[in-house]
Amino acid sequence: MADLKGLTVGLVGAGNIAHVHVAAWKALGARILVHSHAGADELAEGYGLEVAGSLDDLLAGVDFVDIVTPSATHHDVTLAAIKAGRDVICEKPLTLTAAASHELSTAAAAAGVRLYPAHVVRFFPAYKAAYDAVQAGRIGQVAVARFFRQASSPAGAGWYRDVARSGGVIMDLMVHDLDQARWICGEVMSVYAVQSPPTVDGISPVNVAAHVTLTHEGGAISHLRATWGATGTQFKSGFAIAGATGQLQYSSAEDTGYAEELQDGDSGGDLLIPANTLGESPYLTQLRELALALRGGPEPRVTAADGAAAVYLAEAARASMETGRAIDMLSFDPAGVAR
Repeated sequence: MADLKGLTVGLVGAGNIAHVHVAAWKALGARILVHSHAGADELAEGYGLEVAGSLDDLLAGVDFVDIVTPSATHHDVTLAAIKAGRDVICEKPLTLTAAASHELSTAAAAAGVRLYPAHVVRFFPAYKAAYDAVQAGRIGQVAVARFFRQASSPAGAGWYRDVARSGGVIMDLMVHDLDQARWICGEVMSVYAVQSPPTVDGISPVNVAAHVTLTHEGGAISHLRATWGATGTQFKSGFAIAGATGQLQYSSAEDTGYAEELQDGDSGGDLLIPANTLGESPYLTQLRELALALRGGPEPRVTAADGAAAVYLAEAARASMETGRAIDMLSFDPAGVAR
C-alpha cells in the first residue's frame, strides 16, 4: 500500500461520505485537516483530525483538497481551491451543469492545478474487470449493455428533492452508470430518457425510477435504470454487457461477484470468478490512485473530462425527459458549452 505520510489533505465537508474518505486517507497515512459548516468538530473528534476554522484557513494549510460537500456547492468550493492553487479531488457529480464543469476544467488548466472527480465505481473490481475485458476484445464488439442501480431514497428529507440542488435521481445516482456506460461502451451519440413519476415544479418524487437509453458511437445500445426506492430498499447495482462472442454479468445482490461467460474457442464457455469483491475498499483504491497522480504518478483512470462528460449526459437526459425526444449529442448545447 502506498504511504502518503507527510501529505496533508484538506477535507471539505463532514457528511456521510466524509467518513468513508477519512477512513481511506487514514489508511494511507495522510494528515487530514477538515472544514465544514456543520459536523467538523464531531468528525474530527471521532477520527482524531484537525479542524480548520474557515475554508481559507484550510486552503492555506494543505497540499490538496478533497471535496465531499452537497452537490450544489461543488462548483464554488472547487473554484475557491483552484484560485488558491490547490489540486482538487471532488465527489461526483463534478457540478450540476456542463457549463459549470467546463468552467472548472478551464480554470484548473489556467491555474496549472489538477482536478479529479471521485467516480468511485470505476474502482469497483467488477466494473474494472468488465472494462478490461471489453478493451481486450474478449466479448467482441459490444452490442447491448444494461446497467442498474437502486437505493433507499434520500429524498425524504434534506436537499435531495430539490432538483436544482441535487440534480434528481439521474444526476445523483445514475451519474455513476452514465460514466460506466461511456467508459465501457464508448462515446455517446444520443440520449433518450423517461422518469416515473415525473418531477413537478423542480421537486423530485421521494420514490422514483428513471430509465435512460444511450446510443454509442460504435453502434452499441445501453439501457440504464436508477431507482430511489422506499425506505429500507436494499442497495443493489449491476450490469449485463453482451458482445458478438460473449457477455459479462454482475449483480451486487449475488454472492458470486463478477461472472464472465465467453463463447469463443479458448474459453469453452467457462465461468470465471476473480477475487472476491469484499477486498480493499474501492474508495481506498480510488483515493490512493488519485493522490499518487497528484504527486506526479501516472494519470488516473478518471479525469476532469470524464466527470464533465457524465454531467453532460445527465443534462441531456433531463432535456430528453422535458421534451419527450431523443437528444442528439452532436448538437446538444445546454448553455453554450462546446462538446
